[in-house]
Amino acid sequence: MKSLHVCFLLQNFLRQTGFELKKRLTINITNIILKSTINVIFDLEVALMNIIYEIRKTLQYSQMQFADKLNVAFATVNRWENEKAVPNRLAQEKILSICQKENINLVEIIEKKIKEEAQEIEKKNPKKKILFHGSKSGIKGKIRPSSRDRCDFGAGFYMGTEPLQPLTLICDYEKSVFYIVSVSEEDLGKIEVLADIDWAMLIAYHRGRMEEIAGTELYKKYAEMDKGYDIIIGKIANDRMFYVLDSFFQGNVTDIALIKSLSALQLGSQYVAVTQKACDTICIEKEVPLLWMERQILKEASEKNRQKGIEFANQICKDYRREGRYFDEIIDDAKLG
Repeated sequence: MKSLHVCFLLQNFLRQTGFELKKRLTINITNIILKSTINVIFDLEVALMNIIYEIRKTLQYSQMQFADKLNVAFATVNRWENEKAVPNRLAQEKILSICQKENINLVEIIEKKIKEEAQEIEKKNPKKKILFHGSKSGIKGKIRPSSRDRCDFGAGFYMGTEPLQPLTLICDYEKSVFYIVSVSEEDLGKIEVLADIDWAMLIAYHRGRMEEIAGTELYKKYAEMDKGYDIIIGKIANDRMFYVLDSFFQGNVTDIALIKSLSALQLGSQYVAVTQKACDTICIEKEVPLLWMERQILKEASEKNRQKGIEFANQICKDYRREGRYFDEIIDDAKLG
């Protein structure tokens, strides 16, 4: 049995049997068909992202002071910080209110905590790529390249180098789960799409915005560009860039404005596993159901970034309105051959 299949089977087995968090296990698996035995040491981390300690430390409260502020027992705060219990909705509302009054940036705390944990995972897996993934209701069963077709790079399992993007994508959903994953890139076919007009046009192709020029040389170029690869790597259209990209497709900004935006925003990258071969190399390192208060603050962050994206796109439009070509001009030129 291949190690990648073992990883998947163990993750499912441990979820289904309800092992407690962060227990290190040595498991003996006998493959009856192959008549072989595999000894596996596996770390399962299915935990709430414990940011309570980070919040208290930022507020410069002792556990007793924090407990008094929240009208709970000292032992309750201690259990939260040691991941023995989770704050109830009322406690989370109070924590969120205190953070807002004290101007505590919860998004920064969440992002910092995730990156620290990712760094620790990376130390244990130096040969693997550590990435982030968000799911609206959690991953069930085997990881597959099964997102909807009209995504940036088509159907696939989407992961990113920055945690904030998947977090803001899933924060509207009550059962959303955030994941830290590792990917074994060895022996996989990869293509990296540079942050230029090809990136935008490849996304246009996968989102179905080029169907009217099907059969043209331009259409064929992007239809063939990422064929035959296991993983596609390209910049993430985050909350800000998404609006700029959409403005390009709608004919409000030119290709030059779009390229300038890509350069200015310093976007993270997304890794899209588009084949089952690539998906089979992915291991879930940490599974993080989001707390109610985390989802609320991430919703606010997403809306702020969306507004910044609108302002940014409008400014870009003004600065470069006379430079470059609009999307419909590119499409019309393709029709003419």
